[in-house]
Amino acid sequence: MIAKISWPNNNITSESFRFWFAISKSRPKPKKMSAFIEETKSLLPRIAFIACGCFSPPTPMHLRMFEIAKDHFEMQGTYRVVGGIISPTHDSYGKKGLASALDRCAMVKLATQSSNWIRLSDWEVHQTKWMRTQAVLQHHQNYINNHINSGGAGGNDEPDTHLAGWLPRGLHDSRDPVHLKLLCGADLLESFAVPGLWSEADIEDIVANHGLVVITRAGSNPGKFIFDSDILTKYQNNITLITNWVPNEVSSTLIRRLLGRGQSVKYLIDDLVLEYIKRQRLFNVKSKYITDAVRPTHLLFTHAYTDNNKNSSSYLIGDQLEQDMDESDTPSPHLQHTATSRVFCCGEGTLRGSKLLRSGPGQAVQVITMQADEKEESQAKKQKISQAQL
Repeated sequence: MIAKISWPNNNITSESFRFWFAISKSRPKPKKMSAFIEETKSLLPRIAFIACGCFSPPTPMHLRMFEIAKDHFEMQGTYRVVGGIISPTHDSYGKKGLASALDRCAMVKLATQSSNWIRLSDWEVHQTKWMRTQAVLQHHQNYINNHINSGGAGGNDEPDTHLAGWLPRGLHDSRDPVHLKLLCGADLLESFAVPGLWSEADIEDIVANHGLVVITRAGSNPGKFIFDSDILTKYQNNITLITNWVPNEVSSTLIRRLLGRGQSVKYLIDDLVLEYIKRQRLFNVKSKYITDAVRPTHLLFTHAYTDNNKNSSSYLIGDQLEQDMDESDTPSPHLQHTATSRVFCCGEGTLRGSKLLRSGPGQAVQVITMQADEKEESQAKKQKISQAQL
């Protein structure tokens, strides 16, 4: 016996301590927990989500579906989510209230500015006609497969590789395939039961070869729709039902309705998307802004996405955004005309460092001057909107 340990005082001799210390140094040190978790995640099969629809306009719930689905699979530890894709439908879909494809794509670009994994695919809107959901899924799945297998190329059938900005990042981190699943709400699942709306062959192909990830509301019973359908029941293992426990009933239809009535939608959609809607006069938007009466004949708006996708002379790119002013901005009689005030004036005149919006001689014009912090905020917004391009 090399060392003597005396109980109950737990006194350890110096020889015993040296022996224990030598053994502990020779043992391999355990990996950090975060590194272990990342290594475990990298071994999971990879999946990506694609959501198809109008997105006219995109709402926070459209994006929340992606986050809810990603959280579910990460908590279950069954898959590693590598990307999210939003694919707006073609203009020929013809739904009431549908903004132009270019405007909808630009709004999606703006809405996803803060996401590092959800991206726009405008492949569908660049086709010559409306595409079936099954065809959209198959194209994106094939493109991903070709990209992985060919070391970066999108395949011989895709010469315009700039359209593949939707590809998830880091696909070549491994040679493992990426399985693309259709992400949708419970309403799409229910629409499978509408006679004549979906081809049974398409439904079977989508569920059997791709799979569904369905975000449902608390209290709903999507399982019944699966039970009532022979096709869905046959492939029910490929359908993932996820309950959204934080209800959000704000839909694109509701947004369009409020805008058409001249009511506020602030905090219901992304600020940049709202700004875009106002600038482009989408959805019959009615404005309370006084400046509508003195609006110039063209808008100085950064319309980078649409300018990159069509030749249009109706939109001009400038590095200053028009500033709207509502009735609450009417100056107080106690305010002095300083560099920090906002004022109305009439007639001809020039003011350095300010912007004058004039529709004709003798008309009321709006002069806007901003403090330094306001200018910084405005510049930041301009930069974000200008990045809404391919």
